[in-house]
Formats: sequence, structure tokens, C-alpha cells
Amino acid sequence: MKYFSESAEHPRQALYTKAREIMQISKHISDYLVPDLAVLNENGNEDKSVYFTGDIIRYSNSLIPNITKAENEFFQEARTQYIIAVGRLTDRLSMNCEKLEFTNSNGREFVGLLRREIKKFRKLQQVWRLTL
Repeated sequence: MKYFSESAEHPRQALYTKAREIMQISKHISDYLVPDLAVLNENGNEDKSVYFTGDIIRYSNSLIPNITKAENEFFQEARTQYIIAVGRLTDRLSMNCEKLEFTNSNGREFVGLLRREIKKFRKLQQVWRLTL
């Protein structure tokens, strides 16, 4: 898939598409990992990593609304706040993926796929920032 084009609308559309892909992948990863991580440990405690699966869903679901708010905002200061929010969400998604890669689960290999998509999203995000 080509990510860059002469059209000004293309980076925005590619960013939305990649954000939707990240949202779908994180939901699938969470659905796959939760049964493995929800089991209690030997000492009766739950695995703390189960919360990271919910976090990746929450952060990925927040990407598109913040992108939309940044594009629809008239004032530059408010637009900058939403742009920063998208960057923070991307950073948090990446950090939670790193933490999920060290979990004791069969599905942790799929987290690497999400991290690769987040890297692609970051490249698109850089172009998107310049178009606003």
C-alpha cells in the first residue's frame, strides 16, 4: 500500500484507515489474549497484564475521535492539543504492546503485528501533522 501521494486528502485518508486497522487488530488481540491472562496464578492472584489488553482497546478507540477533532478545530492551539493527544495515544499503545510481548500467553506473537502497524501509523502521523 502506498502511503504517500501528491494529494492532500490522501495522508488523511491513509491515517484514518490505519487507525481503523489498529483498532480492529487490538480488539482481536485482546479477545485472543484475555482467556489466557484471566486465569488466576498459583497464589490466587490475577495476571496484571490482563489490564493492558483493555488499555490497547481504549487507546486505539480514542485515535479516530482525536484525529477528527484535530482536523475540524479552527484554532491552532486547540488543534495542537489534539495532535499531541494522538501522539500520546500512539506512545501509550506502543508501551502497552511492549508489556504484552512479555506476557505468558500463546498470542503474544500477534502483538508484534500490532507494533508494526503502529510504526506505520507513526510515519503517516508525521505527514498528517504537516498537512494541518
